Amino acid sequence: MTPDTLRQWRRDLHRLPEAAWCEFRTSSLIAHHLSKLGFEVMLGDKLLASNLIMGREVDVQAQKERALRQGAHPDWLARIEEITGVMGVWDSGRPGPTLAFRFDIDAVEVDESQDELHPPSQEGWQSRNAGWMHACAHDGHTAIGLVLAERIAALADRLNGRIKLFFQPAEEGCRGGKALAAGGQLDDVDALLALHIGIHANSGELVVNPTEFLCSTKFDVEFLGRAAHAGLEPNAGSNALAAACTATTAMLGIARHRDGMTRINVGQLSGGSGRNVIPGHARLQGETRGATPALNDYMFGQVQQIVEGAAMMQGATYLIRKQGEAIGIENSPALLEEIVPLAKALKLETIHTRRFGASEDAGFLIERVQRNGGQAAYLILGANLAAPHHHPEFDFDETVLEHGVALLESWLLSRLGT
Repeated sequence: MTPDTLRQWRRDLHRLPEAAWCEFRTSSLIAHHLSKLGFEVMLGDKLLASNLIMGREVDVQAQKERALRQGAHPDWLARIEEITGVMGVWDSGRPGPTLAFRFDIDAVEVDESQDELHPPSQEGWQSRNAGWMHACAHDGHTAIGLVLAERIAALADRLNGRIKLFFQPAEEGCRGGKALAAGGQLDDVDALLALHIGIHANSGELVVNPTEFLCSTKFDVEFLGRAAHAGLEPNAGSNALAAACTATTAMLGIARHRDGMTRINVGQLSGGSGRNVIPGHARLQGETRGATPALNDYMFGQVQQIVEGAAMMQGATYLIRKQGEAIGIENSPALLEEIVPLAKALKLETIHTRRFGASEDAGFLIERVQRNGGQAAYLILGANLAAPHHHPEFDFDETVLEHGVALLESWLLSRLGT
């Protein structure tokens, strides 16, 4: 493993970020790389439970055409039907447990900074896809997974059992994890690790038991009213935009719950067609969060009641669509006991716990493995940051990529090494 390889992968992915469910170039390159190394490759269409896919509105043909222009592997791109994401399986041919790793691959809807002091802009590897940026380190996560695959192939003679590498689409908005967990490929996994770069931890640190992962529901609401002339006969109209505005204000005023942290946000609101037309259509996008499933259910239940009432006030109808979902995460204690000495041997400072304070759909994968009798954990790989996650000037200390590969390889050898 060389630092240059990690940087090259990370910067290539950073330069051409792809949105959730649009990761066709990324998936094709991952599949090609894994196949070259000798992994059995499974693509998203056969990997995910299609009935649980959320928040997916994709022009597949247009996205594939762009991916091809931007250097996707043509053969693997052609094999991807509709759904992105990749799993690579390494089978040693010898008995032993099945270990799994999860890496998320999608980008964030952020315009990257063009400031000359921003290293990607300064060095020429800033985002080329306007409006999208790897501002949450998923480019780094993917690079770690690709180089870990190289290490697995190099260690083939020393390994027992099986290894599954999951490259998950659509983590942003918590849209892909539930479908991946339900796809069946985790059901034989004895232990799973997932990680995230740089949340509440600095370079050289590893948080082994982050807490306060928020359960979340992402939702869209459509209000359907009746358009009419705003001057001649406003009484004939049904103002969908007024309903959406009423709902937005009421949602933001939902009483927070005494039993724990609750959150709500409405991030987009649109509607209408002109100043002199009663709006016949409006749409809002929002999310609820809660420290527990019950608290998130309380918030989303309030949303549903508010939407119904706001629509009724204006004589409109409505449709609520769930666009993403996340549950909490509880790491397996026995697995953490394995990780701590391995991290210390690599000179990483281990921090037992820190608050995560956001949502992560890896929780569905972790729950699936644990429910089937396996162990699973989510780790925070510390990194010094140039700016916070989801910020136009986000960047991280790339030396931590080596820490990530070394830690995962060390754990893998401790479990599967001969």
